[in-house]
Amino acid sequence: MKIESIISKAAIDAVKSLYGQEVNEKMVQLQKTKREFEGSLTLVVFPFLKISKKKPEDTAQEIGQYLMNNCEAIAAFNVVKGFLNLVISPKAWVELLCSINDNEKFGEKAVTPDSPLVMIEYSSPNTNKPLHLGHVRNNLLGWSLAKIMEANGNKVVKTNIVNDRGIHICKSMLAWLKYGNGETPETNGKKGDHLIGDYYVAFDKHYREEVKELKAQYVAEGMGEEEAEKKAKEEAPLIKEAHEMLVKWEQNDPEVRALWKKMNDWVYAGFDETYKALGVGFDKIYYESETYLKGKAKVEEGLAKGLFERHDDNSVWADLTNEGLDKKLLLRSDGTSVYMTQDIGTAEMRFKDFPIDKMIYVVGNEQNYHFQVLSILLDRLGFKWGKELVHFSYGMVELPNGKMKSREGTVVDADDLVATMIADAKKTSEELGKFDDMTDEERSEIARIVGMGALKYFILKVDARKNMLFNPEESIDFNGNTGPFIQYTYARIRSIARKAKEEEENRPGLTELTIDDDILSQKEIDLIQKMNEYEAVVEQAGKDYSPSGIANYCYELTKEFNQFYHDYSILKEQNKDKKQFRLMIANNVAKIIKSGMALLGIEVPERM
Repeated sequence: MKIESIISKAAIDAVKSLYGQEVNEKMVQLQKTKREFEGSLTLVVFPFLKISKKKPEDTAQEIGQYLMNNCEAIAAFNVVKGFLNLVISPKAWVELLCSINDNEKFGEKAVTPDSPLVMIEYSSPNTNKPLHLGHVRNNLLGWSLAKIMEANGNKVVKTNIVNDRGIHICKSMLAWLKYGNGETPETNGKKGDHLIGDYYVAFDKHYREEVKELKAQYVAEGMGEEEAEKKAKEEAPLIKEAHEMLVKWEQNDPEVRALWKKMNDWVYAGFDETYKALGVGFDKIYYESETYLKGKAKVEEGLAKGLFERHDDNSVWADLTNEGLDKKLLLRSDGTSVYMTQDIGTAEMRFKDFPIDKMIYVVGNEQNYHFQVLSILLDRLGFKWGKELVHFSYGMVELPNGKMKSREGTVVDADDLVATMIADAKKTSEELGKFDDMTDEERSEIARIVGMGALKYFILKVDARKNMLFNPEESIDFNGNTGPFIQYTYARIRSIARKAKEEEENRPGLTELTIDDDILSQKEIDLIQKMNEYEAVVEQAGKDYSPSGIANYCYELTKEFNQFYHDYSILKEQNKDKKQFRLMIANNVAKIIKSGMALLGIEVPERM
């Protein structure tokens, strides 16, 4: 049993014995003792004052004395005003460490057949360009959140909605037809998503030229600047052709559909490479080309039930003024759908595919209003999780100089970022001598693990709701609050464990340990207490949807271990009991680091 549970039960018994009244667990408030006072846990006695009818100091003194006499976990106590500071016995700390050691899945709750099902949507790319830095933060947050929800005992379905249709897709298709000369990823040597992205840029380039020429023509004919530009954008031959292609796509034209499928397949192959490099994936992928018609049908169904209203121009709207919002367009006058319609259709398909209990959308904070509206609409349409859907809203991420390598001059490419991180990790590791006695294959693998760990940790340690500046140079640092610092500490502990095993000193347990009062230093107590916090940290991260909580806990635990390791020897300790005790502490710190980093999608190397 956890120390907190033991003390909580004893405190309830104390109140009943001393004051003759039952209290529930919610009244027992335990917190970590402040560093300036002696003790590890502090019991707040103010909730019991109405029962004791005594001063805070007297109440604390009486409860403290009762705990000393009746709870083996308590070695001593002191009272500071209304706070009862408790000194935990060495035996209780050792038993706690043993319980952590015996639980390979410490900190994680089991997923059962009755566990609630949480669906998490993230990534949501367009098939006209490669993934960028914003997608990197989105994917890392989504994957980590899925791991955290699973660790909290939920069934999890990771899902993606791919925006694979619309005018922006037709722009790339048309540009490839006009300027591509039949090139493919194979003939060009480029990833498919990058190739298609180049044609999206090419369309924009040629379109701008057409608009410029037409505008000059209209102005020369006497039209005003603003009016001329608006007309030029509408009348440019390229945009008209793109709209014609979209109409043909909607009408299932076989040639247009075949081209669309071929080019999208190139993009998907490219996306898959990027997802693999990022270490993320999905259980189910939905496509806008399949969901938008479902959404239109669902809106028509809602219209028939009087949930929505049709205007004179044939457009369909949802009146949300009773909810303090405005009116929301769901179908245009020509019957075409908007993004909201697509999301309703996607929800319809998902609800039929899975018994969803909670739906979490990982989408940037610029869409806050969209998801506020979507929640109300889904609730109206009868989705049981509609009102409680979670928009996991996150801020923008930028680089110090605005870009690393950019194909359009404004966007940081995800593949370039990954490659740069791995290259930088390799260079830094070589300069620090981390690659000594390693094969080339081992060096490449360690560079990949460290580079990706640096990228993921730097992004995930920041509160997702905030905008952030990602600095590649700061992220690959073997000191401070970084992924490599934590990874290196893990590798160091694994090295200690291997050496201990070679010395045949690593006994299986602590059952034969002689527990003297001096076997535990304060730093060892601090480490056990910090390890014990992991369960609560994982649980809180699940409630708050907060990977940053896990990241910063991993750093604090790592920092605590390094302070201990600086002051106390493990392998050179002469007292066999102390040596074995410290080995068990180190091994369990490593276990928890590995578990916590895995919740962030970060690997830890066995050597480094």
